[in-house]
Amino acid sequence: MEKFSVGAVTIPDETSLFFIAGPCLIEGREMAFDVASALRSIRDSENVSFIFKGSFRKANRTSAGSFTGIGDIEALEILGEIRERFDMPVLTDVHETHEVEQVAHYVDVLQIPAFLCRQSDLLRAAGSSGLCVNIKKGQFMAPEDMAMAADKVSRTGNSRVMLTERGTTFGYHNLVVDFRSIPKMGKTGYPVIYDATHSLQLPSAGKDVSGGEREYLLPMARAAVAAGVDGLFFEVHPDPEKALSDAATQLALKDFPAVVRQLQKLHACLSA
Repeated sequence: MEKFSVGAVTIPDETSLFFIAGPCLIEGREMAFDVASALRSIRDSENVSFIFKGSFRKANRTSAGSFTGIGDIEALEILGEIRERFDMPVLTDVHETHEVEQVAHYVDVLQIPAFLCRQSDLLRAAGSSGLCVNIKKGQFMAPEDMAMAADKVSRTGNSRVMLTERGTTFGYHNLVVDFRSIPKMGKTGYPVIYDATHSLQLPSAGKDVSGGEREYLLPMARAAVAAGVDGLFFEVHPDPEKALSDAATQLALKDFPAVVRQLQKLHACLSA
């Protein structure tokens, strides 16, 4: 697997996991800075690499009345500030081709949401930005088919691609993770990430919002490390119950250092 860099983060790193982490949605400068500051502290104390994650806008919500963001430019400027102030690469989602050029000025990684992973024009636009592209596997996609999504990006001349497992539709309002998908996607030659947050989502199961089963987060993340992921994706929030998006699955920020520490130890045991 060919290595590449995102800021100071080397992907993949055989000696260590890397983490994509941050709030589901940029709710304001103070909260986003609090999360970024905590991640920087974990990074420095545990000697791990972080990419800060925060959606500048949520384009896919269960209800028309759900909160979608504080405003595109304000949220993007906060992401840009985090990149500079905390010396940490930044990731956000893009939903339509016209967003790519504007968003690319503020971040280091463009993420393709799972529902959009087959959108050829969006994949090509993201690839043409020259930034790293993280493609989330659709809830409806076979893992081996993600090679074709990655190919749409790489044909632009951009080989900095990551693939993310986030669960597969299992009947109504439920997801299941087939951990065979991790080595299967690994055969594409691209780094594989496990999204511990959205794999435990219960889509639209909370009446007008999505539910989730956060209590299974750690055992599922352990299984992903054992299956050979290169990195892990977590949404973290200072007070998940008050989060304006994905409140049922975000991890409390205070609990995150112990999770990182345990997963790093497991990875080290498997690498020994």
